[in-house]
Amino acid sequence: MGDDATMHAADAARDYYNCADVDGFYTSVWGGEDIHTGVYEHPDEPVARATRRADAEVASRVADLLGPGRTVLDLGSGYGGAARYLAQSFGCRVVALNISDVQNRRHRALNARHGLDALIDVVTGSFDDIPAPNGRFDVVWTQEALVHSGDRAHMLSEAVRVLAPGGALVLTDVMAADDTHQEALRPVCERLNVTDFPTPDFVRIQLARLGLGQVRFDDLSENLLPHYARLTEQVRRSGEELTGAVGEEYLDRLRANLPLWVHACEDGLLSWGIFHGRR
Repeated sequence: MGDDATMHAADAARDYYNCADVDGFYTSVWGGEDIHTGVYEHPDEPVARATRRADAEVASRVADLLGPGRTVLDLGSGYGGAARYLAQSFGCRVVALNISDVQNRRHRALNARHGLDALIDVVTGSFDDIPAPNGRFDVVWTQEALVHSGDRAHMLSEAVRVLAPGGALVLTDVMAADDTHQEALRPVCERLNVTDFPTPDFVRIQLARLGLGQVRFDDLSENLLPHYARLTEQVRRSGEELTGAVGEEYLDRLRANLPLWVHACEDGLLSWGIFHGRR
């Protein structure tokens, strides 16, 4: 893809996450810490608990590279839930690169509240042009961000570029299943302001092309249905409470769109899991 597509996708992601309605949804319904898919022990588990468990699952793939003196780059860091988890649990330094000023302000405020300012550096910028030299980081960590890139092959090449020798890339995203026709997911995509999803095969091929070794995909797609069922139910039950956080028009869009995610999960059209590999 060209620069125009990359810039358009970056602008779309910035507009989406800076939107007051979207911010209200992620803060009120999704928990305002981790805004990615959760790992569920039972279907009725709170979203915030399941998303924090997902952080622990992702970290377990690269635990040998985490700890004091290690540095992690979190691409598309959102409100910083994962960055705080890593800093608190392992004592590593985290550079959190994120395009949304709205999210970054909340991220910095939460870091200060938890006394983690010294370990987390929140940087406003795009993961398509990482402001760091080659080989800078022990771990590059990204959750549910690849979908927002206008040039996903380039984003992955940037992630690998800044990895130190022996470093690890760890990635999660909601993806189209490899045998899914993207057209079937167009209505689902609408909420995220994107036109399509990456696929597991695409990520595998790109990481192999970039020379990453020991690449594995741990398929955890069974968590998608409980996750989107929980979100759909919370929006349905919390409608009146949400009117103070999101506008009525956006709330109507959520009520129409989230069930589409549930149906797509039930039909096996989506995939989610943890990619990890070593440089």
